[in-house]
Amino acid sequence: MSEKVVLHYFNGRGKMESIRWLLATAGVEFEEVFLTKREQYLKLVNDGALMFQQVPLVEIDGMQLVQSRAILNYIAGKYNLYGKDLKERALIDMYSEGTIDLMELITMSFLTPPENKQKSLSNIEQKAKERFLPVYEKGLANSHFLVGNQLSRADVHLLEASLMLQELYPTILSTFPKIQAFQEKMKALPRISKFLQPGSARKPPPDEALIKTAKEVLSHVFK
Repeated sequence: MSEKVVLHYFNGRGKMESIRWLLATAGVEFEEVFLTKREQYLKLVNDGALMFQQVPLVEIDGMQLVQSRAILNYIAGKYNLYGKDLKERALIDMYSEGTIDLMELITMSFLTPPENKQKSLSNIEQKAKERFLPVYEKGLANSHFLVGNQLSRADVHLLEASLMLQELYPTILSTFPKIQAFQEKMKALPRISKFLQPGSARKPPPDEALIKTAKEVLSHVFK
């Protein structure tokens, strides 16, 4: 197995994008193997690389890691993005799980039929403003970071999620000044700044071609 970190997924965001963000923030270089044909997926299954026959798959430290949350936990723990003790880790987990819930809402909206699209977007915007963003605004009231006095995966996920929201609703942060200031500080960090530049491993929002590829590769899921 390669000593390099290798990501197996589609050439798009999905469940791999937060993993890319965390690796980039930790300064870890990685290679990507993009799934474009069902045969590639079936080979991973037949080779025993996918414990639950699901991607994403990350090869790291001689392991084949699956389940996105397990992967994120491992990377955060390995690269000091998981707080200083169990109490901080619990807080980081709570913030992170909430942010991942929000990002999954956004991701699923791209699979919404056109006739339901506007309703879906309105629902996400309302939940973001009423349920999610106020939590982070409060969490940043007296600190540059959500938990403790150092950068954690919770901060990285919040930056990713807030940028995703702004792609859909450009003015959504207008009433959340703490999150706006947090964004600017995060974007100024050298490794994150590099990841935000054109040509990085960061992926754009999904398009029809990506969705078509995913449905063909994972045809058993989309029956």
